[in-house]
Amino acid sequence: MIHSDIHTSTADVSIVTSAEMCYKNRRMQRTIRTLETKIEALKAKIVDLGDLRPGSLSQQYNVCGTPNCRCKASPPQKHGPRYELSYTRKGRSGTRLVKRYELAQIKQALTNYARLRELVGHWIDLSTELHDLRLKLAAPPPVPTKRRSKS
Repeated sequence: MIHSDIHTSTADVSIVTSAEMCYKNRRMQRTIRTLETKIEALKAKIVDLGDLRPGSLSQQYNVCGTPNCRCKASPPQKHGPRYELSYTRKGRSGTRLVKRYELAQIKQALTNYARLRELVGHWIDLSTELHDLRLKLAAPPPVPTKRRSKS
């Protein structure tokens, strides 16, 4: 660092600035490689996810219209559970009944979709940081300014 009470030439200032820039560039390059490695690992995790399905699963219990049915007793023993999948895709919402034999596969696809969104969010965070570093690295070096010596 250059102090105001030490007299230096412009050449000395540019050497210090050049050395600092070189160190910062090497550090940024290491950080860039680290971020690229993390992004590649995220991509691999995404590829391995399997089936995806947006939405949510709910259990429904119903009361029928038959008189003297157990669902009308006190306390009522409602019919069910019946599983429903609710989802929104491309601006359209939908609901579908899920059969018991489909339940495990649909739960897994819903879990995979939630994981996908989490991984993509992390990928975006890393990519934003990576992009900012690349912009910084590509920026032209600052022009050294001459300092006035105090008399």
